[in-house]
Amino acid sequence: MTKPPVRTLLALSAVALALSGCSAMKDGFGAVKEGMGSMRDRMMGDGPSATAKLEATKGNTASGTVTFQQHGQHVMVHARVSGLKPFGEHGFHVHDKGDCSSGDGMGTGGHFNPTGQPHGPQHAEHHAGDMPALKADVEGKAEVRFHLTGVTLGDGGPADLAGRGLIVHAGPDDYQTQPTGNAGARIACGVIEATRR
Repeated sequence: MTKPPVRTLLALSAVALALSGCSAMKDGFGAVKEGMGSMRDRMMGDGPSATAKLEATKGNTASGTVTFQQHGQHVMVHARVSGLKPFGEHGFHVHDKGDCSSGDGMGTGGHFNPTGQPHGPQHAEHHAGDMPALKADVEGKAEVRFHLTGVTLGDGGPADLAGRGLIVHAGPDDYQTQPTGNAGARIACGVIEATRR
C-alpha cells in the first residue's frame, strides 16, 4: 500500500481542524455554542440592540457612547467614555427614567430596580441597573465590556432597558450604601434608545 503524499496529509489535517473548530465553539462566558451560526451571533448579535449617547451634565466634561446587545439571556454592554478624571473610578448605572433634560441628570430618577433588590455588585443581590464601574486611564478615558443578567432589550417588559436613563457618577460606587452606592454627582447622562429589533 502506498503512503499518501505529505501535502495531502497536511491538507486533510487542516480541513479536519477547521471542521472541528466550527462544530463546537465556546462563547466569551464558557458556554458552548454550535456551528458557524454561533460565530455570526457573537459578531453581529442575536437579538435587539440599543445605544446611549452620554453627554456631560452642567460643569462636567464626561461623554461617550454605550451600546447594548441582547444575547440570549444576557445583555452585552460596551462603553467608551472620555472626559473622566485620569485614573478615576466612576459609578455607572442604568436609572429608571430616560430624561436628561434637567442638565444635572436628576431627571433620570433612581437606579432601575424593577424587582425591588438592594443595591450591590454583580455577584450579589443588586438593582437591575447596577453595573461595573468605569475605570479611567491616564487620559481620562475608559472602555469596558461586560454582560448583564436579569434585564432585556426592547420587549416592553418590566426589565426592559430601552428608554431608561444611563448615568456616570463623579466617584466610585461602594456597592454598599443604600440605595445609591454613594457614587456622588451625576457627571454624564444618556438615554438608552432601541436601534434594532
